[in-house]
Amino acid sequence: MAAPGPPSACIGRVQRFERLKTRMARLHTLSLAALALGLVTAAALTPATAAPDQSAAVDPFIGTGGEGHTFPGAVAPFGMVQLSPDTDTTCTIRDCYGHAAGYRHDDPTIQGFSLTHFSGAGHSDLGDFLMMPASGDTVSLEPGDAKVPGSGYRSRFSHANEQAVPGYYAVTLDDAKVRAEMTAGTRVGVHRYTFRPGDAAHLVFDLRTSLYNYPGKMLWSSIRLHPDGTVTGTRETRGWAPDRKLFFAMRFSAPLKDHAFVDTEKDVTYKGFQGPGRGSDDLPERLGRALVARFDFGRLDRPLEAKVAISSVDEAGAIGNLDAEPGDFDAIRTGTTAAWARELGAVEIDAPAPMKRMLSTALYHTLIAPSVAGDADGRYRGPDNAVHKAEGFTFRSTFSLWDTFRAEQPLMTLIQPDRVNNEIVRSLVASQQVSPYGILPVWQFQGRETWTMIGYHAVPVIADAYLKGIRGFDADAALDAMVKSATYAPYGGLGEYMKRGYVPIDREPEAASKTVEYAYDDWTIARMAAAMGRKDVAAQFGKRAGNWRNSFDVKTGFLRARKADGSFRTPFDPTAINYGSDYTEGNAWQYSWFVPHDQAGLFRLMKGDKAVVAKLDQMFEYDNSKIDYSHAEDIAGLIGQYIHGNEPSHHVAYLYSYAGQPWRTQERLKQIVDSQYKATPEGLSGNDDLGQMSAWLVFTGLGFYPVAPGSLEYVIGRPFVNRAVLNLPNGRRFTIVTDGLSDANPYIGGVTLNGKPLDRGYLRHQEIVAGGELRFRMQATPNRNWATARSARPFSTSTARKGG
Repeated sequence: MAAPGPPSACIGRVQRFERLKTRMARLHTLSLAALALGLVTAAALTPATAAPDQSAAVDPFIGTGGEGHTFPGAVAPFGMVQLSPDTDTTCTIRDCYGHAAGYRHDDPTIQGFSLTHFSGAGHSDLGDFLMMPASGDTVSLEPGDAKVPGSGYRSRFSHANEQAVPGYYAVTLDDAKVRAEMTAGTRVGVHRYTFRPGDAAHLVFDLRTSLYNYPGKMLWSSIRLHPDGTVTGTRETRGWAPDRKLFFAMRFSAPLKDHAFVDTEKDVTYKGFQGPGRGSDDLPERLGRALVARFDFGRLDRPLEAKVAISSVDEAGAIGNLDAEPGDFDAIRTGTTAAWARELGAVEIDAPAPMKRMLSTALYHTLIAPSVAGDADGRYRGPDNAVHKAEGFTFRSTFSLWDTFRAEQPLMTLIQPDRVNNEIVRSLVASQQVSPYGILPVWQFQGRETWTMIGYHAVPVIADAYLKGIRGFDADAALDAMVKSATYAPYGGLGEYMKRGYVPIDREPEAASKTVEYAYDDWTIARMAAAMGRKDVAAQFGKRAGNWRNSFDVKTGFLRARKADGSFRTPFDPTAINYGSDYTEGNAWQYSWFVPHDQAGLFRLMKGDKAVVAKLDQMFEYDNSKIDYSHAEDIAGLIGQYIHGNEPSHHVAYLYSYAGQPWRTQERLKQIVDSQYKATPEGLSGNDDLGQMSAWLVFTGLGFYPVAPGSLEYVIGRPFVNRAVLNLPNGRRFTIVTDGLSDANPYIGGVTLNGKPLDRGYLRHQEIVAGGELRFRMQATPNRNWATARSARPFSTSTARKGG
């Protein structure tokens, strides 16, 4: 929803009518090619109910180019199904990085539409159960070569005939001569294909394809046609997550005329092309490692719909999920459109048009994961690969915790607190309780652990929620799970860390990063334990929270890796980035600032505020012209040695405020926003990482950011909105108003909270959830007096205010 307009009801009606005309005109334009091909009827072009303004401002194509790794397809808020086009699933291990979400905006062909995708991950997997329409008398069961039109079932397309809005995606397939539409519910995806009049309609259903394909990934698959026309099956893969099982159930809106289930690994007569009536191929069931199906429907007088549900439990679970969401394409789309309107309405945004588009899309991207991973009956598959049942909550997975603990999950505590306690935290604890190792998820999807990235960052997610007053989960069980994760010696050098107070680089890779990330996680355990009255745990982990000092080299002023004998590893180059070495996806420049819970303590080791500001400036202004980072996939969005395209840098611009110069934070934030975000497909400088890049922009756009989740504070930066409203779940509204917002006024002149001057550089969580108004006055020159006093600076452990 947009900010309220003029009070005149007449003016409001005119504005709504103009917006509806705009939407109808766009739908008409996108469908011209389809009409020219005779693919749709006039009735089929009737628009769905106009989405609210906030939904209309979302552009799912942002991030689909460059290295954003987002997908444009249909998904419900936090939905299990992400039904989206795949432009290439034939990539090798070396070149799959750019296709991590299945779709790249600069690819010329679509291979098909599959049911599962990550939004902005730095690793690829999923792309399950790919479907593609085909027409005519001969149907290819191979995707073919993108450079050779007609060599397979893939098809060329044009962005001019492509549309994406929350919960809906459509494109005209030029070679197949079919208009393809997608929508999704919570656990179902619905395809709708409009064929040309007179063309025979077919669907290719490929169980072989997968994102990040490599030899041996496909372990087993099956497909079965039931007497009532329902099709079910499964596939088991060995990819990013080992031994992952996924099941499907599918029904069509038209009766089957014929079908073929082909095992391309064993069928000696298989030549890659299959026509209707292949006799021995129309078996009711096939099992194998390389299955592809063809479904024939003859000539149709209306669009063909295929409704598919998935389950990680079994085929019965997939059928149950299919039955749990009744209705055809339009019914599912209407429900999902309403769901997006409701969820996006949590933040009303009024900003200059490109910024509103970027912020609205960023909010949309934050609401895709953690995704539902449990069935409608409550069953789910856990990290032990066994089936369990959730009681009183919906099991969720897709936890990219190294990324999302920073801003994505703190944003959820403001706008989705019920999901945080009843689903996210309970899912994390439920996973720990059945984990073969007894620890919380690290990077989990569909209930399966990948062991990707470092730290035990489910810990700050739980602690931040508890400290913010979010309940509904067993706090004692949660704290026990946190402690078990932080004391599991075999994981990531934790045994050495507990013994020495740091992770030694000659015993464990990425040791410098692990030391400081463990120390922060330990601090959040101590905070939660203290709030619960668990003094023993609070004391133990409060001491461990200071371990970051053990890897900081005062002589060089950088965080460095130490060896088991206590010496720092040499040679030392603070700009060096090598995977598996001292740092995780970064170098000393980024990681030397990672002490979110005690920046004041760090600054003292760096010789004080003046030296800190000089070092921050040196970081942002570093000359990289002689440095080659081409070997490092996740190093993108460089501003000197600040790397916005990856998470370790995300809090750094806010650190000027800790050094008493908040106007420098304001300068850097404008520099970052202007250079790292755009309202285009290439609009994200790095992987969105399941919403973290987007959550950074949402918070920064509102004017504040959670530098240290668990501190109950947000550091004030500067706003990028004219007005925004947080419609809080408790019924209150927190309004941000910016007077004088423009490129000519990049600095804060003054701030008021509920009409009273605010002279400190932070907000408290309770001040936001209580509702009220935060008002910024912007000006052309820095205000060097606002929020500079030591008492006005954000939280640090070593300078904590009483009760802080």
